[in-house]
Amino acid sequence: MTTLVSWPARLPLPTYDGYALEPEAATARTDMEAGPARQRRRYTGTPTRIPVRWRLSALEFATFEAWFRLKLADGTDWFAIDLLGGIGIAGHEARFVAQSDTPYRAVPGRGGVWIVTSALEVSQRPILDEAMLDILLAEDLAGLLTAFDGLHAAVHHTLPHLTPW
Repeated sequence: MTTLVSWPARLPLPTYDGYALEPEAATARTDMEAGPARQRRRYTGTPTRIPVRWRLSALEFATFEAWFRLKLADGTDWFAIDLLGGIGIAGHEARFVAQSDTPYRAVPGRGGVWIVTSALEVSQRPILDEAMLDILLAEDLAGLLTAFDGLHAAVHHTLPHLTPW
């Protein structure tokens, strides 16, 4: 098992500007001579492309360039990074994917700021598991949250006052 390189803690996470989740299609479609087209699932796991953008200071950009070249073998290796998804910010395994024959684009801005744009590919995004999905689909979410709040209050506020010690 190899140890995954991590996104440098000194560097900011991608901005929301231009950020998107673009999952690859997991289905195949066959148009029929007559009747509706048929669709079938081809894959259970497909990569997701995520366009990203960073605003980096000159020092942060120098750090990014060196990290990209020296730690990621010019962007060919996978790395661990926290990215935004449906469940919030969570850890992902990602790698840079080339856009127009370049792995990233860096444009200098005013005040020594660099705007770096690229696209990341993640092999599998963290999502809700099936049990959690079933609960969310079957139950009243507002009622569940109210029940959790009541349980929290009972355990942390009411019960400690009832103990004899």
